[in-house]
Amino acid sequence: MSDDNRRAVFGWAMYDWANSAFATTVMAAFFPIFFKQFWSTGADAVLSTAKLGLANSMAGIAVALCAPVLGAIADRGQVRKRFLICFAFAGAAATASLGLIGQGEWHQAAALYIVAMIGFAGGNIFYDSLITAVATEKRLDAVSALGFSLGYLGGGLLFALNVGMTLRPGFFGLESAAAAVRFSFLSVGIWWVLFSLPLILFVREPAGREQEKIGGIVAAGLRQLLQTFREIRHHRTIVTFLAAYWLYIDGVNTIIVMALDYGLSIGFASQDLILALLMTQFIGFPAALAFGRLGGLIGTKRAILVAIAIYLAMPLWGFFMQSKTEFFLMAGFIGLVQGGVQALSRSFFARIIPPDKAAEYFGFYNMVGKFAAVVGPLLIGGVALWARSAGVGGDLASRLSILSITFLFLAGGGLLLLVDEQRGRQEARYLMGGEI
Repeated sequence: MSDDNRRAVFGWAMYDWANSAFATTVMAAFFPIFFKQFWSTGADAVLSTAKLGLANSMAGIAVALCAPVLGAIADRGQVRKRFLICFAFAGAAATASLGLIGQGEWHQAAALYIVAMIGFAGGNIFYDSLITAVATEKRLDAVSALGFSLGYLGGGLLFALNVGMTLRPGFFGLESAAAAVRFSFLSVGIWWVLFSLPLILFVREPAGREQEKIGGIVAAGLRQLLQTFREIRHHRTIVTFLAAYWLYIDGVNTIIVMALDYGLSIGFASQDLILALLMTQFIGFPAALAFGRLGGLIGTKRAILVAIAIYLAMPLWGFFMQSKTEFFLMAGFIGLVQGGVQALSRSFFARIIPPDKAAEYFGFYNMVGKFAAVVGPLLIGGVALWARSAGVGGDLASRLSILSITFLFLAGGGLLLLVDEQRGRQEARYLMGGEI
C-alpha cells in the first residue's frame, strides 16, 4: 500500500475514533441519566422516559427518511466529504452546547440532543460510503474492521476518562459529579472535531461527474433516487441482504438494550453496568480487527454468520442466567462479536453496490439501521404480555420474552444464506452499465 493510501485509510478510520465518543459517553451513558436526573428534575419518571424516547424517535425518523435522498444528492455532486463535515461539526457543536444547559431545562436539552443525533447519524451515511474511496475490494473487510476497532478504543478511552471525572470530580478541579458530566459533553464535542481532521486532510474523494451548482445537484440527486428505485428490481441481492441485515441488526440492538435492563432487574448497581459497558468497548477493539481477518480467511458472509450464531446463543443464555458473573461473561461475548458483525456487514454491502452510487446506497443501508430495534422490543413486549395473560409467573414471563429474540437471528441468518455475493457483484456491474 502506498503512503498516500495508508494516510487515507488512517484518516478515514480515525473518524470512527472521533464520533464513537458521542455514541459511548453521550448516547449510551450520560445523556439518558442526566436527562432524567438533572434536566427533568422533579418530573414524573415515566414522563421523562417518554420525553427521551420521543427525542430519540424524532431524530431517528428524520435521518432514516432523509438518508437515501442525502446520499443521492452527495453522489451526484461528489460532495460526500463536505456533507460529512457539515453533519459532524453540527453534531459536535450541539453536543458541546449540552454542557451549557441548566437544571430543569429539558426542552433545550432535548432539542440539542436531536441535532447531535442527526449530526452523528447523518455523518455516518457519508463516512460509510467513503470506504470505497480509500479501500480496494480485497481490503474492504480489514479497513472496515479497523474503523470499528478504533471506534471502540477511542470511544472507550474518552468514556473511561469521563467516568473518572464523575467519580472523582475534585481531582480534576470540578465542583461536583454534575459539573463533571457537563464538562464531559464539552469534551466529546472537542474530541469529535479534533479527530475528524485526519479524514479532512488525508481522504480524497475520487472525481466523478462535473461539479454543478447546488440547485442542480439537489434536483439531479432527487431524479437519481427515483431512477434507483426503478433499477433496484435488477439488484435482488441488495434487497435480500438489506432484509437480512434489518432482522439480525435489530436483534443485535435489542440484545444490547436487553442486557442492560436484565442487569438492572437482577439487582446490579449502575457502577456494574458502566463497568460492563467499558469492558465491552475494550474487548471490541481487538475483536473487530480479528473479525476483519476472519472475513479474509473464511469469507465475509461466513464470518457474519459466525457472529450471528454467537448472538443467537445470547438470549438462550439470558433465559437461564442467574448470577452477576454470567452477566459479565455475556457482556464479554457481546464485545467479541458486536464490532465484527457491524464491520463485516458494512464491507459486504460495499462489495455488492455500484461504487459510483455509494453514498446513495449507504443511505438505504443506514435507513435500515435506523429502523432497527423495532421488531425486537415489540417481540419482547408481546411475548411478555401473552405469557402474563396465560398465567405465567413474572420471572418466567420475562425470560420467555428474552428468548423470543432468537427469531430475529434465525430469520436474519436464514435470509443471509440466500445472498450470493458473486451475483451481487454482477448486478452492481449491470447497474453501472455493464453486462449482468
